[in-house]
Amino acid sequence: MLTLAQETYDAIVAHAKRDHPDEACGVVAGPEGSDRAERFVPMVNAAGSPTFYEFDSTELLALYKDMDARDEEPVVVYHSHTATEAYPSRTDIGLASEPNAHYVLVSTRDHGNSPGPVEFRSYRIIDGAVTEEEVTITPTEKSTP
Repeated sequence: MLTLAQETYDAIVAHAKRDHPDEACGVVAGPEGSDRAERFVPMVNAAGSPTFYEFDSTELLALYKDMDARDEEPVVVYHSHTATEAYPSRTDIGLASEPNAHYVLVSTRDHGNSPGPVEFRSYRIIDGAVTEEEVTITPTEKSTP
């Protein structure tokens, strides 16, 4: 099961809507081994495509160096589908290289970047096997002064 704070869920959805009609992509990092998605990191879709996403290699290398310095790992790897359902394509499955990550797909096919709901689903993808999992959204904790 994937547990996300409302603020992180909202940020992922906003990124997907903002980049529509192109696919959006990014990572939510968290402490290594914790399965806690804490730090939202929107990325540039270097492909600039409505049917494919590709992380910019320089940006991705910088992210992995930063996560390493913070003892983090990618807890969520997300991207959007602009014209199809929120289910991993064969390409998505082939690119899934983080066995501990939750792969989130957001479909903006119904409303694009206009107001309206999106399809938001999460999967585990290990050795080409796709397993959908439940997504729980929790209230964002407010820090006290």
